[in-house]
Amino acid sequence: MKIIANNYRANEIFKIIREWSGKTQTEFGDSIKRTKNAVQFYEYGQRNYDFELLLQIAKNEGLIITIEKKDK
Repeated sequence: MKIIANNYRANEIFKIIREWSGKTQTEFGDSIKRTKNAVQFYEYGQRNYDFELLLQIAKNEGLIITIEKKDK
């Protein structure tokens, strides 16, 4: 499955990735060394995550992060 991240907010991307993983918020939090509450805060947009965490999640979940220059 593939998404264009530009079409989503950061919290929506976080939730999409967790849902793709098939894990609960608790299980996902455990896999990234965060609490269930932290995962909820990321998903609700109440807390921001950094790119390093996104890279860690991508590695854990077998995801590819691609940055592509858009043609004008």
